[in-house]
Amino acid sequence: MSACVPTRATDPSDSNPTRRVHPPHSPPPTPPRRFRIAGADVSASIAVFLIALPLSLGIALATGAPLQAGLVAAAVGGIVAGRLGGSPLQVSGPAAGLTVVTADLIHRYGWRTTCAITVLAGVVQLGLGCLRVARTALAVSPAIVHGMLAGIGVTIAVAQLHIVLGGTPQSSVLDNLRGLPAQLARLQPAAVSVSVLTLALLLLWPRVPGRAGQLLRRIPAALVAVAGATAAASFAGLTLPKVDLPSWSSHVLAGLPEGPVLGLAAAVLTTTLVCSVQSLLGAVAVDKLVAGRPDLISGAPGSGRGARVGRSDLNRELLGQGAANIVSGTLGGLPVAGVAVRSSANVQAGAVSRNSTVLHGVLVVIAALLMVPVLEFIPLASLAALVMAVGIQMVSLHHIRTVTRHREVPVYAVTTLGVVLFGVLEGVTLGVAVAVGVALHRLTRTRITHHEREGVHHVHVRGQLTFLAVPRLSRALHLIPHGADAVVELDGSFMDHAAYESLQDWQKTHTAQGGSVELTGRRPGTRIAEPSDSAHCRCRPWTPWRNHQCERPYTPSAAGHPGASGEPGAAQGPTAGRESSGHELARGISAFQRNTAPIVRGELARLAREGQQPDQLFLTCADSRLVTSMITSSGPGDLFVVRNVGNLVPLPGEESRDDSVAAAIEYAVDVLKVRSITVCGHSGCGAMQALLTSEPGGTRTPLQRWLRHGLPSLERMADDTRPWARLAGRAPADAVEQLCLTNVVQQLEHLSAHESVARALREGELELHGMYFHVGEAQAYLLTGADGDGLFDHVEAAADLPA
Repeated sequence: MSACVPTRATDPSDSNPTRRVHPPHSPPPTPPRRFRIAGADVSASIAVFLIALPLSLGIALATGAPLQAGLVAAAVGGIVAGRLGGSPLQVSGPAAGLTVVTADLIHRYGWRTTCAITVLAGVVQLGLGCLRVARTALAVSPAIVHGMLAGIGVTIAVAQLHIVLGGTPQSSVLDNLRGLPAQLARLQPAAVSVSVLTLALLLLWPRVPGRAGQLLRRIPAALVAVAGATAAASFAGLTLPKVDLPSWSSHVLAGLPEGPVLGLAAAVLTTTLVCSVQSLLGAVAVDKLVAGRPDLISGAPGSGRGARVGRSDLNRELLGQGAANIVSGTLGGLPVAGVAVRSSANVQAGAVSRNSTVLHGVLVVIAALLMVPVLEFIPLASLAALVMAVGIQMVSLHHIRTVTRHREVPVYAVTTLGVVLFGVLEGVTLGVAVAVGVALHRLTRTRITHHEREGVHHVHVRGQLTFLAVPRLSRALHLIPHGADAVVELDGSFMDHAAYESLQDWQKTHTAQGGSVELTGRRPGTRIAEPSDSAHCRCRPWTPWRNHQCERPYTPSAAGHPGASGEPGAAQGPTAGRESSGHELARGISAFQRNTAPIVRGELARLAREGQQPDQLFLTCADSRLVTSMITSSGPGDLFVVRNVGNLVPLPGEESRDDSVAAAIEYAVDVLKVRSITVCGHSGCGAMQALLTSEPGGTRTPLQRWLRHGLPSLERMADDTRPWARLAGRAPADAVEQLCLTNVVQQLEHLSAHESVARALREGELELHGMYFHVGEAQAYLLTGADGDGLFDHVEAAADLPA
């Protein structure tokens, strides 16, 4: 290893006589910037283009618009929204969520007026973006958004089912449902066979097994399904309606809007609402996908030019979507919005900048101009099957489970039925009304009970305590006799001013009459008090793992120290007055099941299905004061942890009686494919103290046999040719701390001697890190470098290092 040096930025005030400094009046020449497109963006744009092409044609078919309108919207969404939008990796274009809205507009007003409505919706989006109100769209309940998408998905699937069966869909869902029996009676075998083949390829292509499947799955399933069905129909000579792209010279552009003013205003409002909400929620979803790619967060070297991708600017995204809709409507294209399928494909394909989105739009333009003869071979039944599958996927079981867990099924169901039966705007309005009603119901539903147990009166309040519940609270409190002991438990997250004053007034009156009152929160024993009293209780979420309880603090008298009790047989020793370990363990498990399990259950269920995939092996001491998840801000599945006395790594061939550490290292590197290994030492390590005070010879206990693996660290520290390390600018406090620091570096060298680690280091697939945790300061330190002898002479506080 080489010397550890701080990685903080150079101080601007530092003067270096050898450094060439340009005077202020003569700045250094700036080389001209050349436009470059990263290879990752090129490959990602091709993948997105292959998905966008068939979907754009299918969505245009589903709306009843000219098929070229889908290509126009895809090109404009990629070029305009991709260049101007605030979410660099979100891909915009004709979205399935807009199908029902657009189809209804075409049916009512015609195509040219629909294009004009798209332009006006874009203008409204520009206005909203200038007003910077994009964040308010996120206030819409997710149950309403998911319900809207589910209703649109049902509408799409039912309509496209008629085309799959060889017929023509009607204008409404109810008409389509009523016409299904007659359509089944006269289905077209050729259309059904092409549709079934398309759906089979869509379903089976992502499940191709083996190494060949990994290569084949790089080709989008939508492209494979449509291309396969088209080839099969051509070879079989089936006579089917196919894509008909008229000459671009006859392409219809936007015209002046014609129709009732109120109807047009409602149409513009609906289009604006659906486009904006879908695009903004899509931008937030893309941010979550980007967060899963460390190369985009850190801008790691080699990840491409401009690889660092920040969070989406939602107001700019709204402006970009508005500009795209203005251009798309003017050129005779469908409404544009952010598309989840294409955006997720863009991120997963490795895109590193907005160039991927723009380039995909350019590819759509090229295809629309040069590939018309090829596109006209595609059967309409294949496109209908593709869009029907997309509609079915919009009814997400995951979303249904989520709204069920949050008790928002009525909001979801009403929104879905409203969209299916009445339309998108009407369905969303009904969903908002039901969501408001559910919120008011929860706010007013408060249960207050009173009972007496062992002479103590208990008043339990379940739910939110507002002014509406004050009369019932007063009745329950007045059931408590004067001078009695009372406990009021508030099981809710909100208390308004009226309820607070009523409760405080009663408490003052009751205590003045000789009674006692204890106010507790949701968890038993958690006291409710003014902010000035909060300092008396310093409980934190990890208190069940510590020998500390705020409600029954440990005191010498409680511990049975001499003089604590005059009775014979009084408890003596440090454990007196405390819960038994079994009871404490049971209480901790109960708290986990009640408070933590509901939060982590979904993530743990996913890990149970997919297996563990940690990025890091974390090797640290078995000391009870080191809570790895707390000091690394990690959660389930993040770290593969190995703990032993002294955070020791035995050299290969010296394990003799214990191969557990070597086995864990081999498993982490060769099986789990971790990308880094961290050795973490800590202050006040008992193992290091034992090494310093150990004497040669004598009885070899299991602990002494294990600590022999730390002797190289002791020899390293005793080497006078090596200076002692410095801890963030200061010398170690004592020899124990110096040995703790030296031991971290020594164990990193032991790690490098293991065959699997050495091989991964040579191939550049693994990194080694050193870490030191000062328990008393609650401060983590990182090794920032190393010298040729492997001894680090500077350790930097983790909080001072770049994120």
